[in-house]
Amino acid sequence: MVPGMQEILLIGFYQPDEPLTRFLEAAQQEFNLPVRYLQEFAPLGTGGGLYHFRDQILAGGPEAFFVLNADVCSDFPLSAMLDAYRHQPHPFLLLGTTANRTQSLNYGCIVENPQTHEVLHYVEKPSTFVSDIINCGIYLFSPEALKPLRDVFQRNQQDGQLEDSSGLWPGAGTIRLEQDVFSALAGQGQIYVHLTDGIWSQIKSAGSALYASRLYLGQYQLTHPERLAKHTPGGPRIRGNVYIHPTAKVAPSAVLGPNVSIGEGVTVGEGVRLRESIVLHGATLQEHTCVLHTIVGWGSTVGRWARVEGTPNDPNPNDPRAHMDSESLFKDGKLLPAITILGCRVRIPAEVLILNSIVLPHKELSRSFTNQIIL
Repeated sequence: MVPGMQEILLIGFYQPDEPLTRFLEAAQQEFNLPVRYLQEFAPLGTGGGLYHFRDQILAGGPEAFFVLNADVCSDFPLSAMLDAYRHQPHPFLLLGTTANRTQSLNYGCIVENPQTHEVLHYVEKPSTFVSDIINCGIYLFSPEALKPLRDVFQRNQQDGQLEDSSGLWPGAGTIRLEQDVFSALAGQGQIYVHLTDGIWSQIKSAGSALYASRLYLGQYQLTHPERLAKHTPGGPRIRGNVYIHPTAKVAPSAVLGPNVSIGEGVTVGEGVRLRESIVLHGATLQEHTCVLHTIVGWGSTVGRWARVEGTPNDPNPNDPRAHMDSESLFKDGKLLPAITILGCRVRIPAEVLILNSIVLPHKELSRSFTNQIIL
């Protein structure tokens, strides 16, 4: 927790529901801070929501405010960013890390002044190599940062009668931080970058979620080892980093790890083998199941002797600057053909082999599947 933090705001277009309400209530209790969800009237891009809710963001007169994309995994060096901002205050401070030349093309690329760390040039997903410094999607903005967003909004209003080349007008409220603000203001002394060598990854797919879980479990080993399960007499066999929620019931003959996270109310039966997997709340793994490289969705049941196995998709271990090749579930509004969503409430009966999958909760499966995600 950053000292002096006053409030946490979540901004999005999604309709609030009961799970989100429960999450907000739990977050308020955990952080002892007000936590609110602000719903956009339409998808407003990465910056439109900030400008639309500017009055609520600036309520209370904050010195500065953090902006975090929701699809990133990181150790979030927020205190270090705040120290850097106070040492050299400017409207925009971006968190950056390094990537290899090939993968940098998939991110926003930053050219910095190595002495002052000013962002001299910014290109979002360039077609050719620009820089090995990439945007982490974690920012610290001063209240002054909202003025360039206002300028973009006003310019969009003026251009509202014109259509772009695709024939679609996104609306005046739609603001893209990366293209409309960072690219435009780079080199003008307003944007700076704070480099980190800590953990960071995007979360765009099931495979990248598993990798993020591995990174967080490894971080626990360094910062909160008490949160990780330990092998004890009469308990399950633990290999590597494993998290088990206190309400979960795990049979003593189960073998867990490495890199396993078991959620609230989960039941793990005798002889179960779990590796590189996430088991969400309320799921049941019956006797002698084998679950590898998989996310088992909430309320799901994997029947006895069933095997669920995904395909590992890790960064190149021989390249310290490699990141996940995060393949999105959807492209151009269509589900990618290599991924299958199996509906809600899944029950996997015995003697079923499922590969490359995510398992989601109540429909019966009675045959083998390949290239799937089970959620």
